[in-house]
Amino acid sequence: MSQFAFDAIGTRFAIDSETKLGEQLRRRIRDLADRFDRTYSRFREDSLISCIAVAEHGSAFEFPSDDADMFHLYDRHHLATDGAVDPLVGRDLELLGYDRHYSLRPLAGGIAAYATERPIWKRDVLRVGNILRSRRPLTIDLGAVGKGYLVDLISRLLVNEGFDAFTVDASGDIEHRGGELLQVGLEHPLDPKLIVGVARLRNSSLCASAVNRRAWGDGQHHMVDGRTGRPVTDVIATWVVSNDTATADGLATALFFAPASRLTERFDFSFVRMFADGSAEMSENFEGEVFT
Repeated sequence: MSQFAFDAIGTRFAIDSETKLGEQLRRRIRDLADRFDRTYSRFREDSLISCIAVAEHGSAFEFPSDDADMFHLYDRHHLATDGAVDPLVGRDLELLGYDRHYSLRPLAGGIAAYATERPIWKRDVLRVGNILRSRRPLTIDLGAVGKGYLVDLISRLLVNEGFDAFTVDASGDIEHRGGELLQVGLEHPLDPKLIVGVARLRNSSLCASAVNRRAWGDGQHHMVDGRTGRPVTDVIATWVVSNDTATADGLATALFFAPASRLTERFDFSFVRMFADGSAEMSENFEGEVFT
């Protein structure tokens, strides 16, 4: 087994494969990740996302044509959660302290003052395919789906290069391809030394979300409800298995806000969800187990 590891979009990626990736393919993967970061990072001043954030009167912005699928997935999550999953939470995260400089210092009264003018994805962004049109500065954060979507792009590149057995792991967002079973431990959200269960993957993707992954200050974390601009409190961790990583990534966020029954009506997936009181919920079709 060979591994290729690299840093991208602020996290660690590792690709395990039976055949070693050649240097040219490794370079193409790094270039793919860098192009994604240059387009979608709200932490880079030179990104397209940052251009939208400073466009005083808004404008039309053209994204890579293939990425219309990612925005369509956001549309679906936004609808299924009544607006709780919203790419426009970027400004909320900045006001809470999760800003470009990682100050981790919430602005006093910031969220309350912003509440009356909070933008809404379905109202303040007009999208036609891969073209987004805004009417004012908007801070977009694609954390709910973006990392999983990049994993899918890398996996698609590997498949096109003839690889049929591999695992792409972006710090817990995992895509597995091949006939061998892969067992993945479900990390306890309050104690990373413990696992609360096991997921069994074969030709599928697993994504996890937890309030401890990006947490700071007094109860602040990155799982923010787009309707209120405030971190959620009743769910503390989710794990989702789906056929592709972008879908799993988005649903791992959506399960913080929406009843599972509503999401299973619209998406094909299995899941485990842990609540703040220590209880857990597991779908009947989840391939794995949760420890009691």
